[in-house]
Amino acid sequence: MIHKPTVSWLLCLTISAVPCLQAQQKALQDIRIPDTYKVTNKAIYHKGWIDFNKNGKKDIYEDPSAPLDNRIEDLLSQMTVEEKTCQMVTLYGYKRVLKDDLPTPEWKNQLWKDGMGAIDEHLNGFQQWGLPPSDNPYVWPASRHAWALNEVQRFFIEETRLGIPTDFTNEGIRGVESFKATNFPTQLGLGHTWNRSLIRQIGYITGREGRLLGYTNIYAPILDVGRDQRWGRYEEVYGESPYLVAELGIQMAKGMQQDHQVAATSKHYIAYSNNKGGREGMSRVDPQMSPREVENIHVYPFKRVIREAGILGVMSSYNDYDGFPVQSSYYWLTTRLRGEMGFRGYVVSNSDAVEYLYSKHNTAEDMEEAVLQSVEAGLNIRCTFRSPDSYVLPLRKLIKEGAISMETIDSRVRDILRVKFLVGLFDNPYQTDLKQADKEVNSPENQQIALQASKESLVLLKNKDNLLPLDANKISKIAVCGPNADEKSFALTHYGPLAVEVTTVLDGIRNKVKPGTEVLYTKGCDLVDPNWPESELMRFPLSDEEKKEIDLAVENARKSDAVVIVLGGGTRTCGENKSRSSLELPGRQQELLEAVAATGKPVILVLVNGRPLSINWADKFIPSILEAWYPGSQGGIAVADALFGDYNPGGKLTVTFPKTVGQIPFNFPSKPAAQIDGGHNPGMKGNMSRVNGPLYPFGYGLSYTTFEYSDITVHPAVITPNQEVTVKCKITNTGKRAGDEVAQLYVRDLLSSVTTYEKKLCGFERVGLEPGETKEVTFILHPRELQLYNKENQWVVEPGDFKIMVGASSEDIRLNERIRVIKYGKSDSGVATTSGFGKSVNASTSPETAVQVLDKNFSTAWSAGKGESITFALENNASPNRISIAWKEKSTDAAFEIQLSGGGGQFLTVYSGKIEATNELKSYRFKGTTASDIRIVITSGNASISEVGIAELKK
Repeated sequence: MIHKPTVSWLLCLTISAVPCLQAQQKALQDIRIPDTYKVTNKAIYHKGWIDFNKNGKKDIYEDPSAPLDNRIEDLLSQMTVEEKTCQMVTLYGYKRVLKDDLPTPEWKNQLWKDGMGAIDEHLNGFQQWGLPPSDNPYVWPASRHAWALNEVQRFFIEETRLGIPTDFTNEGIRGVESFKATNFPTQLGLGHTWNRSLIRQIGYITGREGRLLGYTNIYAPILDVGRDQRWGRYEEVYGESPYLVAELGIQMAKGMQQDHQVAATSKHYIAYSNNKGGREGMSRVDPQMSPREVENIHVYPFKRVIREAGILGVMSSYNDYDGFPVQSSYYWLTTRLRGEMGFRGYVVSNSDAVEYLYSKHNTAEDMEEAVLQSVEAGLNIRCTFRSPDSYVLPLRKLIKEGAISMETIDSRVRDILRVKFLVGLFDNPYQTDLKQADKEVNSPENQQIALQASKESLVLLKNKDNLLPLDANKISKIAVCGPNADEKSFALTHYGPLAVEVTTVLDGIRNKVKPGTEVLYTKGCDLVDPNWPESELMRFPLSDEEKKEIDLAVENARKSDAVVIVLGGGTRTCGENKSRSSLELPGRQQELLEAVAATGKPVILVLVNGRPLSINWADKFIPSILEAWYPGSQGGIAVADALFGDYNPGGKLTVTFPKTVGQIPFNFPSKPAAQIDGGHNPGMKGNMSRVNGPLYPFGYGLSYTTFEYSDITVHPAVITPNQEVTVKCKITNTGKRAGDEVAQLYVRDLLSSVTTYEKKLCGFERVGLEPGETKEVTFILHPRELQLYNKENQWVVEPGDFKIMVGASSEDIRLNERIRVIKYGKSDSGVATTSGFGKSVNASTSPETAVQVLDKNFSTAWSAGKGESITFALENNASPNRISIAWKEKSTDAAFEIQLSGGGGQFLTVYSGKIEATNELKSYRFKGTTASDIRIVITSGNASISEVGIAELKK
């Protein structure tokens, strides 16, 4: 029931806070909220400053004009041990740990009478997993929520000795977590927009709405890099590329922290997202990564976001790495985070990270030792669903016993205070514009940005014969089925807005079709079946009810002109602590899909899910597939617009779709030859022992139009290790529809002292083009993208050649160039004057002339006699099925063989024939298979070769 105060709120603010707030707690009816929040205790509130310690004078820490460090040190010098230790802990909010929504007289007897570092998720509406949002009267509307948080803040300012404001923290990875707020796609969907400026806007809206609601610290962005598609939290990553995660993370953090409206706290630091086998035990022990993998993949985003966006918060993860829990690691929390990366904010623990040191990792004997290890390592604030006493009391005991020095405590508290000063808690502790909160939080203007994000996150995976977009004028009946067709829960999960209006895919289609068009809907099947997840291991017979529902979907399909089937995952199959053992469609979804497809009607598959799925059957037999991820509350509108052509999908995959979990680990980027498979000839007489390649590679995505790449330029082509390179190319829309293309820049270090990645994403731009329009795209290649972590564990740019690639995906490279890095002070005439393939060819005789077969000059040649050979190295994962040879001269009995090597130095003959000397390239075809090298052997007589053409030649 909504409370109604027995005295006016204005009178209430003029008298003692605690009795007044007690009166408010007893109110039973509606609460009248003013447009502007005003405090009238003239004893401490002065023009331009607040007398937090109530001593009647302006102390340095109370003076907004004083230098930041002076304010911090002044306040720190006045704090007692009790006050300092209270700053080092979080009090979880209403119905999590805190039983009160507003302050009560009892608070004067609680631990937080001496202040509190942070209050987390207070009145944000979230109760527990699986429970509906809270019906507490202070969760909504926005003005009332902000008023309530002001009242809590007023307790800490007016009723504690030093008046140190608390930091109101909250989640915010798809919009700030509140009863209502602007609802965006999950972070995985946002990653697929590849749109920096859009992410910056989303960050700003998230931070702005958070501050209007009263929060001052938002837990976002997530900087984990996806490595195992089974992982439950894949829905929360931007993607698999550390570069993309960093680029979007920087924009999200800058948007959130614009004008110091909130602190952005990134998570989960560090090496959190690669738990063994995709399993998700609460401590996530034993991640399977080499030290260089950690540096290249997991450290990279945090280092860049800290340095370039200046994030004010980092959440320490509760996993270990190499046997050392991150939570108790001085190396990770201090040496690397503060010393190397220059982090200046505060570290907050992830859930039970401190407790896990003794309860799971067994590296601490008890809670007291766990606290000691954490604080000494660099933890500032413990945050978990436990009473703050459980942390503060052992901490005070350790201080009293001399186990932790006051110098260490002061250092930890200093960081906390710095963040509070920076976000304005000591100068503007209250959200005073309550009316503006109602106007702006979840406003129509912000929802338009959310809709744009929902649209741009869509990825068209398949569109055979241009089935999409559908022509609404030609459809009189359309069937819609699938467990996600009329589902809303994917937009209302934890870590974001909880109770906003959601447009489902079914709603979107109903609103999109022409008047009079009949939409036939049936669910078809549930998201999972009664035996799930055991049904991922073995098949169970369909029940009569399951058959009946599938039959109804088939009946609707037969009546219709087209079928939209909406499958995928949901809160039961994906999310925190919901890793999977399979990537197949869960439950009876595959049976439903096959039954509907068997009708012969045009079928469009829409996927709503939080991870890549192994939809091999669909890819082979369903003509059109649209990936929507979890597209937010506007998702149904976005999907319908794409299906009927009012929007042209332009998103690209930031993750790899494996064909099966048997291929995992299978992700981007990868080392040379790391993802090479076996043969390419299936069947009883073939040589394949496993399926090859991804279902869809990193960077992949289709459009309703086509794009052409041209005119690549690289300047300068020769650089020293500290120079930038400008790469330009032109992109033309060669189709008949407007559309977006995501141009992607990849780099390969061709010779290095340690093994480097086969391709690294080092640039991207999302470009909108009208039909026939051409735009020039510019990439700036920074020296950091050419660096490697060398044998001495130093980041360096080594001299040598780098391959520059621009394309539409990691496997669809359209343009190539090279640059050369030289040492300082050295001259270089330019990038290789030869074809650049010299290292790809060697010969058993006359090796000095072997390169002449690749110089595009038919007057030069390599000569050989019986038994002699010339060998060419191939690109990784090459599967050649032809070679072109120009024979210049031959003897009358000259013959040759073409041989392939699958590795290990063994060559097998795939073609035999006689030589014809025409000095023109002639193509020889053979049965292709995976090979690392191709060889031409003279088997009789003698001959000379002027030119060779091999599409898969290693560059």
